[in-house]
Amino acid sequence: MLRRVTVAAVCATRRKLCEAGRELAALWRIETRGRCEDSAPARSFPILAMPGRNKAKSTCSCPDLQPNGQDLGENSRVARLGADESEEEGRRGSLSNAGDPEIVKSPSDPKQYRYIKLQNGLQALLISDLSNMEGKTGNTTDDEEEEEVEEEDEDDDEDSGAEIEDDDEEGFDDEDEFDDEHDDDLDTEDNELEELEERAEARKKTTEKQSAAALCVGVGSFADPDDLPGLAHFLEHMVFMGSLKYPDENGFDAFLKKHGGSDNASTDCERTVFQFDVQRKYFKEALDRWAQFFIHPLMIRDAIDREVEAVDSEYQLARPSDANRKEMLFGSLARPGHPMGKFFWGNAETLKHEPKKNNIDTHARLREFWMRYYSAHYMTLVVQSKETLDTLEKWVTEIFSQIPNNGLPRPNFGHLTDPFDTPAFNKLYRVVPIRKIHALTITWALPPQQQHYRVKPLHYISWLVGHEGKGSILSFLRKKCWALALFGGNGETGFEQNSTYSVFSISITLTDEGYEHFYEVAYTVFQYLKMLQKLGPEKRIFEEIRKIEDNEFHYQEQTDPVEYVENMCENMQLYPLQDILTGDQLLFEYKPEVIAEALNQLVPQKANLVLLSGANEGKCDLKEKWFGTQYSIEDIENSWAELWSSNFELNPDLHLPAENKYIATDFTLKAFDCPETEYPVKIVNTPQGCLWYKKDNKFKIPKAYIRFHLISPLIQKSAANVVLFDIFVNILTHNLAEPAYEADVAQLEYKLVAGEHGLIIRVKGFNHKLPLLFQLIIDYLAEFNSTPAVFTMITEQLKKTYFNILIKPETLAKDVRLLILEYARWSMIDKYQALMDGLSLESLLSFVKEFKSQLFVEGLVQGNVTSTESMDFLKYVVDKLNFKPLKQEMPVQFQVVELPSGHHLCKVKALNKGDANSEVTVYQESERIHSHGAACDAHGRTLF
Repeated sequence: MLRRVTVAAVCATRRKLCEAGRELAALWRIETRGRCEDSAPARSFPILAMPGRNKAKSTCSCPDLQPNGQDLGENSRVARLGADESEEEGRRGSLSNAGDPEIVKSPSDPKQYRYIKLQNGLQALLISDLSNMEGKTGNTTDDEEEEEVEEEDEDDDEDSGAEIEDDDEEGFDDEDEFDDEHDDDLDTEDNELEELEERAEARKKTTEKQSAAALCVGVGSFADPDDLPGLAHFLEHMVFMGSLKYPDENGFDAFLKKHGGSDNASTDCERTVFQFDVQRKYFKEALDRWAQFFIHPLMIRDAIDREVEAVDSEYQLARPSDANRKEMLFGSLARPGHPMGKFFWGNAETLKHEPKKNNIDTHARLREFWMRYYSAHYMTLVVQSKETLDTLEKWVTEIFSQIPNNGLPRPNFGHLTDPFDTPAFNKLYRVVPIRKIHALTITWALPPQQQHYRVKPLHYISWLVGHEGKGSILSFLRKKCWALALFGGNGETGFEQNSTYSVFSISITLTDEGYEHFYEVAYTVFQYLKMLQKLGPEKRIFEEIRKIEDNEFHYQEQTDPVEYVENMCENMQLYPLQDILTGDQLLFEYKPEVIAEALNQLVPQKANLVLLSGANEGKCDLKEKWFGTQYSIEDIENSWAELWSSNFELNPDLHLPAENKYIATDFTLKAFDCPETEYPVKIVNTPQGCLWYKKDNKFKIPKAYIRFHLISPLIQKSAANVVLFDIFVNILTHNLAEPAYEADVAQLEYKLVAGEHGLIIRVKGFNHKLPLLFQLIIDYLAEFNSTPAVFTMITEQLKKTYFNILIKPETLAKDVRLLILEYARWSMIDKYQALMDGLSLESLLSFVKEFKSQLFVEGLVQGNVTSTESMDFLKYVVDKLNFKPLKQEMPVQFQVVELPSGHHLCKVKALNKGDANSEVTVYQESERIHSHGAACDAHGRTLF
């Protein structure tokens, strides 16, 4: 799969992870102060991901912070309206909302944009979102807005089981709420990501009326002093501990919580980003409170120890993540003196104990670091609200002009080129992972690629390397039963792309047999790359990618304001003014020589191999300093090294993808063929199924959403049936991977979910070619089959998935909670035992035949589709599967146990004794409060 991270996905998942950090930090304050501060939650921090790599774009080290390092000269707008003038304009009711025409935006984007540069050098992008204001002026606020901001229920599809783990990449969340089949400890393995993304989707609904702001400081962990590792990350925490104007240590968080808002921050390699959102009527006051952290933060000495504990706990939460471990190990391979070798996280040892031992005044160094690097001319600011641009300009000028400018040049690391051109690279690293997984990662370190953003050579290459259709690497490896998934590309985080290098990596989740043949797997990758190098760049491929991304950009959906402002404030540090909105989204120019230059560097002689597997246990005699990762270093076997350095033959099974038939070309909005309705209505109701329909009359975009639930009582009859259903859904997904991949890259998304009561099929995207994808899925369901090799591969991987779910505190806690609360629920332990007892291919095929023979199908079709067309979807399912109706009605509902009055405590012992983290779930019958925290017992799991 192409691994080009979408900003919305990264930010949504990061925010959910950071909520855990918020609760964690709050727990530390409860411990140290002896009182609970529910009304003033602690700062929220990024967790379970390396500080400095939680973002979706890289940063460049430009001496001056004009967009892309360019001086806008006469085109820059410097504080046009003074306060008095703005107030007078407001009284006259003639505030302007004219945006900058040079900023290129999507035709479907209703927002207006304006760039300004303040006298202190701070650059700001103002975003006026007056859509859905129903005639209200920019300065009008409604008390009703506050009442409307309320949490919506999660739309969880409670799984009967789990999906196969098919990637070891944890830092990537490169699809939206549908693409959670690649979840992991951080955000891409098992079905945890689905829950995170659905929560993020629910949050998106609640934040549509929110105002948001983000500020990016163009300095990050690369600037850490050698004697205080993690200082930049620590400073990100400390600036929020009160200001001169608002001295309450937790006053800002309490203010946001009171008014339906939240905040967050993250530290990257070369930048640090802060953001918040709040109800619109409190936005100006929140901006003033927030800006004080960059004007005059207190950073009192007494708060240091408390915040060190929060940073240390964040580090402890991150340690069990295989992605973090792998990246920390990778960073240690950089040549001495390069900042990638630094410990960006920081912990109690580096920020408290060692400084004390060496007589280092951490407090003084914090203030020194802030004065040196938190300068206005390093900063970019983005604000978005339902105000006019003139109103926003007035507020920003008034509030943020006070941020000091020290006039010093920003630190530049661009001279530290080729950091991984060392003997330690181009080796085989065997690593012992936390989870049960076999994975091979092949990595190249290239020169920085940011300057080629208009061509995006690594994106072009990753599109081909990550392809899953005929002729692809993954297609070939799947037929060999050597691999389950492949991710290729550059994640565009600071870790993978900065001013000193750009990473291109290919990560392959291996089967047990694939692990035994990992050298052959690597050879297949090198053969494919050699084929691309020999053919050279293809304009047809480039234009196909450009067309797909142009379509998506043209009809892009509204984004959570928080995610959007975070992305834009980073883009301001990367791209010129006209490309702030498009620089990370589109392909602009076809330059084959630029693509060829990057492609030709992806040769075996420059590749580094990392092999993760529990089978490496006992073979790894080295240990990484900070995360304790066990690993070993080997030279590439001579026979393979000699073959790879020779003019080896190409593999005839590997070739470029054919033309994509799923790319939409008809974007006509369809006319209504039935009365308009506010909600979906049932238009078909038969013994075999029913259909709900809703024509889009709000967004008016050429897209549709289809959801079908194939309901059967067979699944819940036994734990073995639940497992067989999991295997069935995973094999069906596996069978569809190649034929449906072209639809996937054409922005047609599909998801198969093993629901507790049946198979859930979700499809969405441009309506033009959506029926083709839906029919493909139903065809493969109707003709389902499996080979013994695929059955063995899937069942073996499912064992790892179940085990990995059980060793994670949060998923184990969820499973036990639902086991307590739901009638007739099979626990993960039951399922794991049933799987370990052994199941046969014959039993699977018999189960699937019985499942398909008797069903009730419930469907929902909404969007740019007529009612007649929507009925065709249900008809296709019924005709193709040819099933009988259920003998009796089967309502899909969850029966929950009524808990006895009083307090009840259930403790569950951890299965991973090496994990220092615990999970606390508090459940009330009337409502659920679910929080993540660090309890005292490292080996217990507590559920109330």
